[in-house]
Amino acid sequence: MQTKDINEDIKWAQINKDVLRSMENPRMGYWIAVAMCVAMVGVALTAEILQYTTGMGNAKNWPHMWNLYIATFIFWIGMSHSGTLLSAILHIIRSDWRKPIYRFAEAMTTFSLMTAGLFPVIHVGRLWNIYWTLPYVSDRGIWPNFRSPLIWDAFAVFTYLTSSALFLFIGMIPDLAICRDNAKGWRKKLYTALSLGWRGDDRQWRNFRKTYLLMACFLIPLAVSVHSIVSSDFAMSIMPGWHVTTFPPYFVAGALYSGCAAIITLFICLRYFFRFEEYMTIPILEKTCKLTFAIAMVWTYLNLIEFASVWYGHNAAEKELLIAKFTGPYSPFFWAMLFFGSVLPFTLAFEKLRRHIPTMFVVSLLLNVGMWLERWMIVSPTLSMGYHPIAFDVMWPTMVSWAIVFGSFGWFGLLFLVFVKIFPSISMYEVKEMVYHRRRVARDEQAHVFHRRTGDHPSSGTATPGLEGA
Repeated sequence: MQTKDINEDIKWAQINKDVLRSMENPRMGYWIAVAMCVAMVGVALTAEILQYTTGMGNAKNWPHMWNLYIATFIFWIGMSHSGTLLSAILHIIRSDWRKPIYRFAEAMTTFSLMTAGLFPVIHVGRLWNIYWTLPYVSDRGIWPNFRSPLIWDAFAVFTYLTSSALFLFIGMIPDLAICRDNAKGWRKKLYTALSLGWRGDDRQWRNFRKTYLLMACFLIPLAVSVHSIVSSDFAMSIMPGWHVTTFPPYFVAGALYSGCAAIITLFICLRYFFRFEEYMTIPILEKTCKLTFAIAMVWTYLNLIEFASVWYGHNAAEKELLIAKFTGPYSPFFWAMLFFGSVLPFTLAFEKLRRHIPTMFVVSLLLNVGMWLERWMIVSPTLSMGYHPIAFDVMWPTMVSWAIVFGSFGWFGLLFLVFVKIFPSISMYEVKEMVYHRRRVARDEQAHVFHRRTGDHPSSGTATPGLEGA
């Protein structure tokens, strides 16, 4: 049974060879996944063209105009949080097991944000007039309302996207130099430009370490604030089910939850596509599953707090909405959300299930289904049972809306698959550091055992058999 995070006997040259080979020769499953993502994007583009040529009525049901798009927007913003946030936290606490997986997790953050940014534009309707929302001097006299949480959203998401992309790029510079030294043709030109003249001398490494650590420290509060601001879109209204003070931590916990589940899914896919069994090992998968389970329990606890505060409160509209979630027309989705989000995670508590890759792949997908349903249950029931009788109606999206949401997953998948084909999805230099550290610890332990058995002190000058020149 494999108990180590990574194979400590692997050679440094082999690490370069394996990662560079993955960018040239993935398994057939990779190309099947690319074809599926292209087909999904094609479906979304067809629906988008239909939406704008025949009118927005094909995509929206009166009186609920934007339920599906905004629920999906929140879902993608949430998925983006775990990658960069967990990478930054685990980097600061010097957790070794993050090193083989943090690169693709950070890429997941960037592409999730790029996908989320599409939905506010899509649901506005007049796509060609989107520049009206930009704060620039014009004779129209139209300026954004800077007191609106929607404007806070725009600034927070754009800042997080820029910072996450910069964090991802900075962490790749040493690996891009390795790719530059081994590539030919257009790849060599690309890696030469992106590696910024990296030579790997002492001064560059010291500056690199400081910059990367500074970015990690900056991104932790930024990531928490972004989803807290997104929750303010709802919490600052007076609508029943939204005017809740626990929304900021609830949204952050949900974001970490869905992001960790997505990391498990992508972990298993990359492990298979690129033959990364020696790097993306079962112990690392187990640690990620344990972290996901812990976050799932926090999310469940926050749910219970919200239910209790509404039930024992004095707001009749909020209590009526809560009862409707359990027994009304949205109850099947609500119970599915509770099952996928609070019951199914207990499979992560069992070692045999955590170590069974097909089971974890299915579970991770279902966890994110539950988290999407959670966003849907935040938006739709409140709009269906708000304070305005004209809005009292059960909303079910049209096929055009579903097609666009369906295509957003293809868009994210396509961006991610193109990234891992062009750029190294495993950090070569950090895996080398991890292997070196493990070898050094093992060597020191071996020397300690030898000296303890022979009675010689390490400083006595007695040579240790088998360790000369290590």
